[in-house]
Amino acid sequence: MEALEETEEVEQTPEGTDSLNISDFLDDLEENTAAEEASVRDEPFDWSSIDTSYLPSSYKTNSHQEKELLQLADHFIEQYTHLCPDRKPLFVHPVNECGVQKFVSTTLRPTLLPFPEMYNWSGCASFVCDYLIMEPLKCPITPPSSLYSPTTILRYQRGNCFDFTVLLCSLLIGAGYDAYCVHGYATREMCSLDQTQEVCPLLRKPPEVPEEEDPNKYRIKYPIEPQSKFELQQKAKEEEETEPREEEEREEEVVMEVEKPKRDPLHGLRVHAWVLVLSGKRKVPETFFINPFTGNHHSTTDECFLGIESIWNDRNYWVNMQDCRQGCKDLSFDLSDSIRWEIMFSENNKPSQLPTESPKEDTDDMEEKGEIDMSFEMPLSWVAQIKVSYREYENPFSQGKKVILYDKAKLEKWAAYANGDGLVERVTVYADSERTEEVEVKEWFKHREDLLYMREVNKQTQLITDYFRPGHPLLLKVHSYTSLQPETGHTVEYYHTARVDGLWKRFESATEMTEYFMGREDFLHMRHIELGERDKEMQTAGIGTDANNRPIVQIKEYFHRNPEKPADEDVEERVFMVIDDIIQLTYHLEVHDTIASKVVFCRVIGREKREDEIFLSRENSVTYQPWSSEKHKNMLHLYNLLWELREEQKLLKQQVRDSEAEMLNILTVREDEEANIKLSVSMYNAAK
Repeated sequence: MEALEETEEVEQTPEGTDSLNISDFLDDLEENTAAEEASVRDEPFDWSSIDTSYLPSSYKTNSHQEKELLQLADHFIEQYTHLCPDRKPLFVHPVNECGVQKFVSTTLRPTLLPFPEMYNWSGCASFVCDYLIMEPLKCPITPPSSLYSPTTILRYQRGNCFDFTVLLCSLLIGAGYDAYCVHGYATREMCSLDQTQEVCPLLRKPPEVPEEEDPNKYRIKYPIEPQSKFELQQKAKEEEETEPREEEEREEEVVMEVEKPKRDPLHGLRVHAWVLVLSGKRKVPETFFINPFTGNHHSTTDECFLGIESIWNDRNYWVNMQDCRQGCKDLSFDLSDSIRWEIMFSENNKPSQLPTESPKEDTDDMEEKGEIDMSFEMPLSWVAQIKVSYREYENPFSQGKKVILYDKAKLEKWAAYANGDGLVERVTVYADSERTEEVEVKEWFKHREDLLYMREVNKQTQLITDYFRPGHPLLLKVHSYTSLQPETGHTVEYYHTARVDGLWKRFESATEMTEYFMGREDFLHMRHIELGERDKEMQTAGIGTDANNRPIVQIKEYFHRNPEKPADEDVEERVFMVIDDIIQLTYHLEVHDTIASKVVFCRVIGREKREDEIFLSRENSVTYQPWSSEKHKNMLHLYNLLWELREEQKLLKQQVRDSEAEMLNILTVREDEEANIKLSVSMYNAAK
């Protein structure tokens, strides 16, 4: 990006006896620069060939006030160089794209773009890092000699860290944040946008919240449970067997150490620019940094930031006078502290003068008191208004997509509507650092009419899991499968609050089906169905699966406790052995009970079964209700109970067939949705 060639000698480091200069680092610099430029996918851009004829006059000349500002800045630099001869040169007035010196504060153009996401810092940061292509500094240890306007950077969609920072800071100040551009030093990975040692943000697990201990010191202390000597011996044997595993883990740790990046010979010297956001405005609770290359926020104590030379906004410029040998951990960001921060132009914090007051009299009074107002009003920005069209905002990737490499992972990003299936993000997880063996793939979608927003694919088991937003016609929430063919193993989760039956999950395979319920009035929470094989003769005859249903072998239902019923009348488990014609009931236990009450109805041997007939005798009914009253042991009560259970069994059979039909319908609909993917377009989206 620099319009001028940059050469500067490197200061001596106390660690080595030999002096270090540019020639000593030529080999290292060539290797590091080549690695940095490898991250830039396209060919190097020639900034000297850009057209500047269309730019306004403010880009090509300086106003009288700007010339005065440059003179004051030069005077400040002379004093600073005299008082701090060991400090590096400040980044104050580089040349712009027209070769004209411009003060860095006037290069900022506070702008609020007309998009809801751009009102928050995260939206501004993600737009800048996605829209621009990163270019490394020509010399990694010196700041650039030029700083182009944000409008030119947006036009060509590329820039170095200073260009990223100025554009992002302009957007943040326009959105009301107390934001500043920072000129400092950072690690090699941050300066070169190398994230291969970091975990992908989309794969990070949320931090676990530790359980709070009971502060009551008067709680009952229970005696320690006795331990078996035999179990202790077995545990000792298992620990001996795990010792080889520990050796393997140590070997893995050695491999991890080998994978760590080599020591950077330019550590602490690499120049970087980022954004500082102070607390206060926009209800920001704590001061933080923003890396413009990634759009991520960092704590001011982050070890990746190694020091700060200066900061500036659209009103003033501050030089850091604090010790940075420990990085930015101990820095204070109270800019009103003149000991820690040297301000370039004194700010006049007095209230503005009333129109009725005479400025001449006020000046005379100041001269008599010996006070001189040294405040300087910053000129307006010379940059033209920053504009981003809706089409540019919706399609930020100049190369069609963006690829970011992480530790054993790769992140790909696309603009909305760039892919026919609505794919906008994909994370591929690998088993090795060389990214050769895929383990898992996660994909995110937008604007799909089937409301699919995420898909996970396990490459080891080929298990696919689809996630849906609320509103699907079939009330789908999650669908896990290996194939959309029926009876191949499907797990479906529903938005149960929208269903009448309270079903929230169903699993189906070739031999079984399990359903889970929530919030039902009958307290049913699970139903398990065992299914047999279809009639082979009907299959060979070519009869479809609709007419040749799988026989129902057994139906089990599980109920939660109903507190309004006695325990020996509240069924906990109900089993219908359809083929064996056996019905078994198991009741809940009271607090003091140890054995549950049971009722079993069996088939009468040697008697034909009729649909409209119920035969009950002492031989085909077994009851064990030790805590029940005499009425539960009455045969008439058992007869009525068996009659009700027969009717329930008929209804359950029909419900099982309905569940099978529902699963077939889901697979048919999902297969059609995947074959004919449609993307929805908002009626307010004029660009589409």
